Amino acid sequence: MPDIFELLNSDLGKQLITKTGNEAGISSEQTSEVLSMALPALMGAMQQNATSAQGAQSLLGALTSKHDGSILDNLGDLFQGGVNSDVLQDGSGILGHILGGKQTAIENGISKKTGISSQQIAQILKIAAPILMGYLGKQAKEKNVSTTDGLGGLLEGLGGGSKGGSLLTSLLDADGDGSIIDDVAGMVLGGNNKKSTAGSLLGSLFKKK
Repeated sequence: MPDIFELLNSDLGKQLITKTGNEAGISSEQTSEVLSMALPALMGAMQQNATSAQGAQSLLGALTSKHDGSILDNLGDLFQGGVNSDVLQDGSGILGHILGGKQTAIENGISKKTGISSQQIAQILKIAAPILMGYLGKQAKEKNVSTTDGLGGLLEGLGGGSKGGSLLTSLLDADGDGSIIDDVAGMVLGGNNKKSTAGSLLGSLFKKK
C-alpha cells in the first residue's frame, strides 16, 4: 500500500504541489517541503482521533459519504480562477475537527522548520485537507473499508506506520525539549501553571470536537 509520502511523488502529488504553491505564492520546492510535513502530521492526528470508537466512526462516515474521492477527479478545475471558497471552508472545518486547538501550534511548527510564514502554511493546509480526505476516501472505497477496524489498518498503512505520529509530536514540541505537554499547556495558558494542567491537557489531546 502506498503511504502518504509516496503520494507526493505521484502525478497527483506533483499537481497538488504546483497548484497549491501558486495559490500560496511560494515555489514548488517550498510547497513540497511544507506538504511533506503537513500531510503526515494530519494523518498522525487522524490516527490519534481514530483510537476512540466515536472518532473512528465519525471519520469512517465522512470518508464513505462526503469525502469519497470525487474531489480528485477534476483537481485541475479546482484551481481555476483561484481555489473555490467552499473548498477552503471545508478545509477549515476538517482542520478544526482533527487538530482542534492545536492547529495554530502545527502551523507555527511547520513555519519554524521551513521559514515560510504561518499565514501561508495555513492557506496550504486549508487546500490540502479536503484533498487528503478525498484521497483517503478513494482508498477506503477501493479497498472496501466499511468497519472501524479496517479504517485503522488503512490509516496505519497510508500514514507510514509511526512516521505521522512522530512528526506530529515534533511539530507540537515547540521548544524542542521532547515533551508536547508543556508546549500545549503554554500555548493555551500563556506559559502559566504548566505542570498543574499537563495531565488534563494530555487527556484531551486530539479529543473529537
